[in-house]
Amino acid sequence: PPGRSGYVLPCNLIDRHTVERNVLTGNLYKTGTLSSILGLFSEEDKSIAQKFLNLVGIGDKAHYRADQLSGGQKQRVAIARALAQNPEVLLADEPVASLDPATCHTVMDYLEKVNKELGITIICNLHFLSLVRRYATRVIALKGGEVMYDGDPKNIDNKWFETIYGEGAKEVHIN
Repeated sequence: PPGRSGYVLPCNLIDRHTVERNVLTGNLYKTGTLSSILGLFSEEDKSIAQKFLNLVGIGDKAHYRADQLSGGQKQRVAIARALAQNPEVLLADEPVASLDPATCHTVMDYLEKVNKELGITIICNLHFLSLVRRYATRVIALKGGEVMYDGDPKNIDNKWFETIYGEGAKEVHIN
């Protein structure tokens, strides 16, 4: 069970289920077999789900089907699902890779909010240095399994960028 350990943030929602039920499925490990099959969740669990849906700005979508949401909204449901499990660490693997630039910032803003307001450590795998510079407090850049850089994101200049990504690589900016 995840309780106060880490959680990996994939999206992987069940499209035909409601947003609320998608959040609640993160806690199936503590729900009995029959209750989980029938989709019976405690009022406490529903309250926790709503709390985190509100935190990520989509509390009003709790009774929508997941397939009615945009990509950014789906990512926020995934964040709420992860938070409902009370993690100490949230691993976000490319949380904005398939999103448009405006939505990238929305999702990253909510991850930043989770970190600052709830004190949850966020370990985030990003390839857009503009997002890294804006949101990260520490960067560990890997290449071929070796640490190429460990430090302040503001100190990654063109030389470091080429060291990390290779000579001739072009940086893509998300404003």
